[in-house]
Amino acid sequence: MTTQTSEAPTTADGTAAEPDRAAVQPPPEAAPQFILYLQGAEYGQTLRRLTLWVHNVLLPVYGREVTSNSPWCGRWWEHHEAVAQLHGLWLAWGELTGPDGGMTGPASWHRDYLGPVMASLRDPQGPFAGCKTGGHRGKQTPPVDAMDPFGPPPGAA
Repeated sequence: MTTQTSEAPTTADGTAAEPDRAAVQPPPEAAPQFILYLQGAEYGQTLRRLTLWVHNVLLPVYGREVTSNSPWCGRWWEHHEAVAQLHGLWLAWGELTGPDGGMTGPASWHRDYLGPVMASLRDPQGPFAGCKTGGHRGKQTPPVDAMDPFGPPPGAA
């Protein structure tokens, strides 16, 4: 018959050993991935969560009147630039306004993230430049002469 003891592990000199912190602490949550790197269902789920935040937090609190000098598109999720910028804004919101954001986190979010992102999105030359209230118009991508000008020539092995 074997007996088990509940003694704490000791070092060679007989002092109590420190527990392995990695074994004691839960693994850290994986940082959220930037939305432009996501695909399929993961992209769809992230876009849905972003949409809920934009529609229930951002626009009711910070959405200003739509004018020709300050456009907004009611189908913003169809503008990849807007999705990218809003996702970055949302990630910063989560980090700076959450429990670990500190006392100045919200102020930093307003100054460093909200203002610049909203100014960029609502700029007359921004991603919503061709959109009008009730009307979406996709923005044309600037043309390029070659998709990979420094890659191997087509058909080269």
